[in-house]
Amino acid sequence: MAKTGEIAAFALGEKKTAMVNLPAQFVTSSTADMKGQKYSDLVDYADNSEKTSDLNNESMNDLIDLKEQFSKPGYANRNSAVTETHPIFGSDKLNYDNHDISVLRKDLDEAQKNGNNIHELAFSIRGDWLVKNNLYDPETRMIDQNKLKHAEQEVAKTLINKGFNLPLGEDENDVVWFGVIHQDTDHLNMHLWFAKKSQETRPEMIKQEGKYKGQPIGVIPLEVIEQAKRQFRKQLMSSQELRRHQEILKGVGGFKKEIVEAAPDNLLNDRHAKAIKQIYDALPQNMKGRWQVGNAHLTAGKGKMAKANQLTNQLLDDLFAKELKTEYEGFKSLAQEYDAINIEDQGMRHKGQRKWSENKEEELRKRLANQLYKHLAQIEDISMNDIDQQMSELLSHVKKRDKGGYVDKTKIASSPQKKNSPSKPLLNNVKQNPKYIGDQMPVWGGSFNKISRLWRQDIRAETNAERQFLRSQKKVEQEKAQEEYESQSSRGM
Repeated sequence: MAKTGEIAAFALGEKKTAMVNLPAQFVTSSTADMKGQKYSDLVDYADNSEKTSDLNNESMNDLIDLKEQFSKPGYANRNSAVTETHPIFGSDKLNYDNHDISVLRKDLDEAQKNGNNIHELAFSIRGDWLVKNNLYDPETRMIDQNKLKHAEQEVAKTLINKGFNLPLGEDENDVVWFGVIHQDTDHLNMHLWFAKKSQETRPEMIKQEGKYKGQPIGVIPLEVIEQAKRQFRKQLMSSQELRRHQEILKGVGGFKKEIVEAAPDNLLNDRHAKAIKQIYDALPQNMKGRWQVGNAHLTAGKGKMAKANQLTNQLLDDLFAKELKTEYEGFKSLAQEYDAINIEDQGMRHKGQRKWSENKEEELRKRLANQLYKHLAQIEDISMNDIDQQMSELLSHVKKRDKGGYVDKTKIASSPQKKNSPSKPLLNNVKQNPKYIGDQMPVWGGSFNKISRLWRQDIRAETNAERQFLRSQKKVEQEKAQEEYESQSSRGM
């Protein structure tokens, strides 16, 4: 972050930095007391008119440390950073007047007196992103501050209610918070400070061991901060940007749905029979009914499921290269397009961090693998004998060609069916030829028919459940929109 010496002179043309950063820090009341600092001094800092602007920070290290803010009178509302007469805002108002500031100071002093931490988070917002979402005009330097403040009001609820083991406040009036927009750097900075007012006595909210035993918990989990960042971005996105994101996600979901629905018919046929039989044989029989990929990657080389997972991954590679090539390429192309958006929005990935597209492809492969395992587990061992019969014939042919070859006679003997027992082909276009031909092995009997039927039933059930969920979500969103409209109408009246 760099000072510009001007208001709302944000940097443009930055492509590899995150559009919104959210560093978090806190100070304990004992630390502030020891240094003779008061939480209420932060109000003057926030209200410094030299700072309130749309400039923000890219790195946590670039922000002024919260402990240092106490030593800078009027940091929040200093004149060099703000453009409004009353720039400070809170949960109920977008511009605090002098009376509101007086009450705010009193509440902050109460929080400090009762031994509570003061928390600060700062949204550092890139100039390009503000322009793209119609929040900032670089020519006039006008900023849609009201929209920014409304977004922070909503995010404050998330951080205060979900940032700790329990909601920070014991009731809606037990938390004091305020925010301000600073505009004197090359990024827009939106600060948010909050603290619990009454003394903390709940065991879940107090450190139970270590150096800070007996003091209120101060660290907000990273996943909550990431959730707050996503919520903040989504609320501030322009309708055009939201549509762009939604269209890509909808496209990825559409291709995924096509692949999942087409998998049974394209996997359970004679071309893949040998591969599926190899997968079945590789599955650990002592884990039958619990066959899952789990947290491991399909390509991982360790674990009881490793061999089956690797064979299944090879089967899926073959499926995506041939039968479902069009759907898979469409899925992958759109997912990679969303990778580009993520870099644009969140900056370059950290070393070792997986791309969104990689995670989505792994989810798809795991889903297909787990579905195959699930339905293979529902087949009785004896019903796989129609495949074993074909394998036996194959081995006998190999034996004739290679007299020194080894034949697993136990597998042949294990089949109670006779070679000449009639059986129906899976597909009408599969010729009833019991001999091994080239790289294909015809699949006879009901094994794959049963797997295919059960698999399709599961897909229909999942599809219906997803539709019901989407209908419910749409209804909730409509009700929420109606409530907001009525609320705005009543405020207007």
